[in-house]
Amino acid sequence: MKLTKDKVRLGQDKVKHVAKLANLPLSSEEEEKYPEQLSKILEYVEQLNKVDTSNVEPTFNVSGQSNVVRVDKVGECLNQEEALSNAPKKENARLQTPERSDGGQGFFVTKGVFAE
Repeated sequence: MKLTKDKVRLGQDKVKHVAKLANLPLSSEEEEKYPEQLSKILEYVEQLNKVDTSNVEPTFNVSGQSNVVRVDKVGECLNQEEALSNAPKKENARLQTPERSDGGQGFFVTKGVFAE
């Protein structure tokens, strides 16, 4: 990254490096196009860095709400039969999951998870 007077310039090598870190395959056309586009974004961020915010209080929540949550209460539980009633695939009181990436079948065991 080259810094010139108020300009930030990314080279193609930096774009390739960032793409590799992000595991993003780039075409040669993108490798040529992105340095200019990303440089413009960084120039804009650099403008924001120059703004005087010394008299501005930090803001992390603009809505004014904080910790809007309900109280946890123990309620009625589904029994195993009810829990599996809408399952598209089940076998021996287990929910069958989609095929794994290695080709095997997966099962989610529900026994003991739900009240019986």
